[in-house]
Amino acid sequence: MLERINNPNDIKKLTLKEKKILAYEIREFLIDNVSKTGGHLASNLGVVELTIALLSCFDFDNDKVVFDVGHQSYVYKILTGRKNNFSKLRKYKGLRGFPYKKESKYDFFETGHSSTSISACLGLARARDIKKDKYNIISVIGDGSISSGESLEAINDLGFNKTKMIIILNDNGMSISSNVGGISSYLSRISINTKYLKVKNKIKHCLDGTKYGSVPVKYLSRIKDGLRTFLVPSKYFETMGLTYIGPVDGHDIKLLSKVLNQAKKLDKPIIIHAVTKKGKGYPFAEANPDLYHAVSPFDKEKGIVVTQKETYSSVFGKTMIDLASKNDKLVAITAAMKDGVGLNEFFLKYPSRSFDVGICEEHATTFTGGLASGGMIPVFAVYSTFLQRGFDQLLHDICMQNISAVFAIDRSGLVGSDGETHQGIFDLSYLSLMPNITIISPKCLSDLPKLLEWSIKSKKIVALRYPRGGDEIDLPQIKEVKYGKWEIVKQGNGVAILAVGKMVQKAVVANEKYNLNATIINATFIKPLDEELLLKLISEKYNILTIEDNVINGGFGSNVTIFLAKNNFCGIIRSMGFCDRFIEQGSVEELFNQEGLNSENIKNMVLELHRGRKYGKRKKGNRKN
Repeated sequence: MLERINNPNDIKKLTLKEKKILAYEIREFLIDNVSKTGGHLASNLGVVELTIALLSCFDFDNDKVVFDVGHQSYVYKILTGRKNNFSKLRKYKGLRGFPYKKESKYDFFETGHSSTSISACLGLARARDIKKDKYNIISVIGDGSISSGESLEAINDLGFNKTKMIIILNDNGMSISSNVGGISSYLSRISINTKYLKVKNKIKHCLDGTKYGSVPVKYLSRIKDGLRTFLVPSKYFETMGLTYIGPVDGHDIKLLSKVLNQAKKLDKPIIIHAVTKKGKGYPFAEANPDLYHAVSPFDKEKGIVVTQKETYSSVFGKTMIDLASKNDKLVAITAAMKDGVGLNEFFLKYPSRSFDVGICEEHATTFTGGLASGGMIPVFAVYSTFLQRGFDQLLHDICMQNISAVFAIDRSGLVGSDGETHQGIFDLSYLSLMPNITIISPKCLSDLPKLLEWSIKSKKIVALRYPRGGDEIDLPQIKEVKYGKWEIVKQGNGVAILAVGKMVQKAVVANEKYNLNATIINATFIKPLDEELLLKLISEKYNILTIEDNVINGGFGSNVTIFLAKNNFCGIIRSMGFCDRFIEQGSVEELFNQEGLNSENIKNMVLELHRGRKYGKRKKGNRKN
């Protein structure tokens, strides 16, 4: 059946029985392909029928849909002419794992971070109305995403102004980890209220079967609505100005199609509450939906084999447990990412000192400041790309008040196949401009425990930045962590390489591979700079190369260059980092090579600096100051 679907309109030709067969084939297709390429599996298995119903009821040559977060759009991609490209899903130069406008005319807005779809759709709808066009706008959003502040702000605007659009609330009880918070609890009470569902189904049967005209239908509808008010805890969305429909079975194509066809006729904002099962159709994913949220390639017959490979996230989590056993003021915060950031065991061991605030990074940041002001030592563990959302709160609520707190910034630098929306390549730039903040980074896994312990004892605002995954090479643990001081990893002559975090490993590899005889310095403290050591390098007439896994603009190299210029540096400085652009998907090593941060380019830069003149042809993506 799937072979017959080459564009969205082909689905409209199928019978209900054929659509059910199609749903089965799509699940088989997803499991087969994602097991080979990796990707977001569980969420897409859960939206198969919902996506089929959407394409059955709407014409996306005119209508528009925006998938929140975007990782639940695989089924939509399959059914909008992209199924033949799935062998290169999330690969270098391949099919994107998120909506991407350059990839298809059916991707109307690019998403990758949570809770943007309602705002985007509301803007599309208002533009439509100004132009007096006639088409439908649909936002597909998860129950975790709808609890975020941006979603609630958009709903407030939407409900007050009564703009015509449809929100489909995909309620599967999960974001990445299990959902938390008041709205999630409210939705759970609705979706599991069996009394209401049983009464609703009986009334539906009565309404569908009546032959006495519109009057009994009208009164029976009122009875049904009255029972919902009585049996369902509250009518939150209707109070906000939206017409609420649900809960409905998100795996019933016939029912979903009926509801969607009714909703698009209404000239007002509608929210359809569809209850789905994350991972549906694949027993391993149904049993462990969080494990199958985003996966690497795996054996589809055996499922994912969990390995105990040590990563920066796992070392962070173990260290947090150890430090918490010695300090009862240490608390942990996450924004719906406790598994991803390595805090799952901490939450189990110290539940009263663990806080998952949901997908609300802005709230989490200010909440961290409140905990610190109340006498706690808070550690907010968050992906680099998601901390961007708490920029103002970090600047205004933490740094301006100089409230001591620790921000454990996971997935800094390149993250690989998640692509542009998730690369953590901006944090050094946006953090460096903030007064009162200290930025540090481990050069290797063994440094992380020492730096984390120093951070919680420092009584400072500390941004502790570290990458995804593990190490490339083993390096000795840092001997001492002293405020504002760097570590000389290897003594050489003539050229000093100042490297940030894991880039120290790349510098060591290049230095040994090509016998470069450079001094390698671990810039443990990115802010403040080690001014004493920099002045020594100036006096000893070193040429300098900085290396960072961050954009050059406003990053570590820029700040070093400014300091050198102020202190009459007469040598040559070069900086290696990322150019002023967003970086696409691919393996981390493919992207480092694309951007020029590899051993060969480090060698070329160091040789140039040794010779004191321009050396060779500049590689693509290798930015020099």
